[in-house]
This record gives sequence, C-alpha cells and structure tokens, in this order.
Amino acid sequence: MKTRRLLSTQKDWLTKAVAVLDKGGVVAFPTDTVYGVGVRAFDATGIERLYAIKEREKTKAVAVLIAERGQLSQIAEANKPAKKLASRFWPGPLTLVLTRQPDLPEVLTQGPTVGVRVPDHAVARALLAAAGPMAVTSANLSGRENTLNAGEVLEQLDGRIELIIDGGQTPGDQPSTVVDLTGEKPMVLRAGPVSEAEIMAALA
Repeated sequence: MKTRRLLSTQKDWLTKAVAVLDKGGVVAFPTDTVYGVGVRAFDATGIERLYAIKEREKTKAVAVLIAERGQLSQIAEANKPAKKLASRFWPGPLTLVLTRQPDLPEVLTQGPTVGVRVPDHAVARALLAAAGPMAVTSANLSGRENTLNAGEVLEQLDGRIELIIDGGQTPGDQPSTVVDLTGEKPMVLRAGPVSEAEIMAALA
C-alpha cells in the first residue's frame, strides 16, 4: 500500500479524506495534542485495522473524537459532570470516559465505557464534521514516540495507512488528559494538559 500525503491547504483535502473513510480506509490527521489516526467510529472492520496497524493490544480501548458537544449523546451517556467539563474544556485536550452507547462496535473498547473528546484543531474538526464521529488513537506504532507532524507519522506508518493529512506541527506535544466520570468520584486516568485541579474546580 502507498500512503498518500495531502496538505490541509489543498482545496480538495477534505473530500479526498472522506472518500478514503467511505471505503473503510484509515486517515491520519493533526489534533491540538498529537497526530491521530482513525476510522469512522461505527466501522468495526476499520477499528480492527487500527489495532493491527499500530500493533496495539486489544485490551487498550480506542477513544472517539467528535466535532462538537452536541454529538456526545451519539457515543456515550452524558451525565452532569460530563456536561460541566465539556462546557468548560471542549474543544480542548480533555478526554471524558463515560458509559458507552450500546450500538458502538464491541471492538472499540473491552468494557462498558468509552473515551470521548472534541479536539481544538480546525483540520481535525473539519474532518469530524464531514465524516462524523471517528475512532481515533495516536498516529504511532504502539510503544513508540507520539508524532507531532506528518513527517513523523510517515516515518512510523508509511505503507500501513491510506492517507495522511499534513496540517503542519501540532500546537501541543502530549496526549490529552483522561478523566473517568463513571464512578462516584472523578478519577484522572492519564495526566495531561488539563490538570486535576482545573477539573475539580470546574466540577465544584
């Protein structure tokens, strides 16, 4: 397979990216944190490919990115804490772990929850608005460094995916903060750009 690289400044990049996804293909693109690689969130076969492409263990769930807060109910049950944090931090580098909707493909996560976020990046949100919710994970091989530009993605995933949208260097350099809102108390599962203190203050 030959991996294509399109600049996000090209007029037809979005049409071509959606066409790849329509055929079950895999697209890498920039977000506000690191480059992500993804397929449509309801494409079980595509999600299987993501695991194979990254050489990722099936026990590690794949998050879903959405274009705006209004799409959250398609993916997960939006409880009160989720609505508060989404209103305060989305779009932005905060992933909320919530109870998943039952019609999501089982391969997406191994349990009853799913991570969801709205990225703060024009290219990512344009793609998500056109394609719908996407199952997205970092655009690297499992265990390797996160990728911050298209060249780094190509170095790790060349020949494994159909398309890279080159949107330049990412504004951030670390994955999003992940907070689990399914228990009695919020639990930060992964530290990131949004601090635990900021999360707790928003929920107070």
